[in-house]
Amino acid sequence: MMQITRNIKRRLGKTALSVILLAMAGILLFPLILTITNSFMSEQEIENSYSMVTSNDSNQQDNPFSGKYASVKLIPNMVTVKQYYTALIKRTQFLIKFWNSVIIVAPIILGQILVSSMAAYAFAKIEFIFRDKLFFTYIIIMMMPFQVTLVPNYIMASKLGLVGSYLSIILPGIFGTFGVFLMRQFMIYIPDAYIESAKVDGASQFKIFFSIILPLSKTGLAALAILVFIDNWNMVEQPLIFLQDANMHPLSIYLSNINKGEMGIAFAASTIYMLPMLLVFLYGENYLVQGIQLSGLKG
Repeated sequence: MMQITRNIKRRLGKTALSVILLAMAGILLFPLILTITNSFMSEQEIENSYSMVTSNDSNQQDNPFSGKYASVKLIPNMVTVKQYYTALIKRTQFLIKFWNSVIIVAPIILGQILVSSMAAYAFAKIEFIFRDKLFFTYIIIMMMPFQVTLVPNYIMASKLGLVGSYLSIILPGIFGTFGVFLMRQFMIYIPDAYIESAKVDGASQFKIFFSIILPLSKTGLAALAILVFIDNWNMVEQPLIFLQDANMHPLSIYLSNINKGEMGIAFAASTIYMLPMLLVFLYGENYLVQGIQLSGLKG
């Protein structure tokens, strides 16, 4: 009888947990689904649904709780791709901003993969003075909000004459601390026997790194690339501070400048903006999970 009661409680607990997780997943996915479905609505349909939000009515501004609510819809009455045509073809600025994002993010990913993996190899496999103290400093910096380092980075970029160029954003992004931490946690699990055998054969540290360590770290590097891409694709503060020329701003800033009366274009642009992140995550999900598991990190 006791065993039956325990089994019932266990099943009820699992069921309750599943319901809670499904509810949380629904809450998190709802804005994404809403954005995608609304991007296929006509401007008139969106205006009818969100007129309360976009209205400039003075009475509503004086009393925002006047009893009017937006009518949220997930299924369009008539599917249209006019907003996508406008964003991609008619709005040349959209593609320019998209390309600006690629110009910023791609070098940061490649640079972090190289720099972080080399630094991580040194912290994981090479003995040198103050190694552990220096790595502890890395951890402290990693735990700080990145806004703390914006002022020092700006001062340094100003002294180097880099303010107003993409290098003022790319260089600090390349030398991020999280990549070093992640790859170091991954590399400490690589057996030292591989390195010792290579040293016996006369291999240098660079040859060991490029011929042994990097091939064995592909999973960790893939996870790092995915995380770095998602993090930097969404950057907002850095371009606003370091790039005075609005034509150089990435797509993440362009979205906030779309007029309030063009919500259909805003939904379409947001969907296109999210698409690279979704594709990268879906394609590299297994690499991301395996890389984090093998690195010994736990959420």
